[in-house]
Amino acid sequence: MATTRTRGISLEADGSRIINKVHKGERIFLRLGKVSQDEAEQRLADEIRQRQNTQHRRTNARPLFADCAARYLTESQHKRTAELLAYHITILLPFIGTMEISHVHDATLDEFKNARRLDGVSPTTINRTLEVVRTVLNRAARAWRDEAGQPWLLTAPPLITMEQENRRAPHPLSWEEQDTLMPLLPLHLQNMILFAINSGLRDENICGLRWSWETPIPEAGRSVFIIPSGDYKTAINHVVILNDDAWHIIEQQRAKINKEDGSAKYVFTYSGHRVDTMNNNGWQNARAKAGLQDVRIHDLRHTYASRLRLAGVPQEDRNALMGHKSASIPEHYASADIGRLIELSNKVLDRQGTRTLLRVVNG
Repeated sequence: MATTRTRGISLEADGSRIINKVHKGERIFLRLGKVSQDEAEQRLADEIRQRQNTQHRRTNARPLFADCAARYLTESQHKRTAELLAYHITILLPFIGTMEISHVHDATLDEFKNARRLDGVSPTTINRTLEVVRTVLNRAARAWRDEAGQPWLLTAPPLITMEQENRRAPHPLSWEEQDTLMPLLPLHLQNMILFAINSGLRDENICGLRWSWETPIPEAGRSVFIIPSGDYKTAINHVVILNDDAWHIIEQQRAKINKEDGSAKYVFTYSGHRVDTMNNNGWQNARAKAGLQDVRIHDLRHTYASRLRLAGVPQEDRNALMGHKSASIPEHYASADIGRLIELSNKVLDRQGTRTLLRVVNG
């Protein structure tokens, strides 16, 4: 993403433009698509003018949902999820943006939910947006105050009914499925997918894995990666243990980076850029060709967890290797137990030892 002559307007690699600007404490975030710089500047000017006009509405009016959403975005601008939050708010504003905050409840959200269903959006995705509404309402009632000291939302926040989700059962890969899938993937994805299967890391942590997080462990003959709590889902520092296959992939990536560009920030890149998600066309096409349409990226994490369990790795050590919040991973790291955890993680590489067990589990 590159900056342009106008602060707050950036140009993406595909030629599309994004407005991401804070104006008088309010964030303006819009994906404009492939428009010209002049068109983008005109849209930004229109958005600023519209916000200035709304400031002249009667002073005794309660804040609109758009006002609350703007404050929430401003407070969240340093979070790694800021752009995702902005996306959810952008799709909400046409439906409830001009409503006073006290008018936002289940009934007024029906139009939004119906529109998303017609677009074929899953209940889970709809609920992600509704969670943002919940958070905004809670903050308006409990945290934000006007000049008179009154809450922005004068009553308790209403209950927002979530969509009924039909959660699919996990699908850990068998060795046969893995062997079928891997050759169908683009080369850069092969390494990422195999790393996921052998580390248990989530999609966002693999795509965002940084070389600056690498910490050599001389006694173990390799490194670990320490993901900071702010970048990890359970808000703990997670020590990524690298079994033999995962370590081999790291060394491959290191050689690739040194050959192409020794200054690269991220471990996994494509054409010199960070990969935003493994759940892309390359993954989806390969999975379809392999007849594994029901396998999700998160099932790679389930694969690692399942193989650890089937290999007889104790629960406490599985928690540490998987990065569960209940695990005392910094204690493992401080006690020089890395070598033992590497040995335990290597158990998932024993095909013969897990193949029979997988057949029994899968019936």
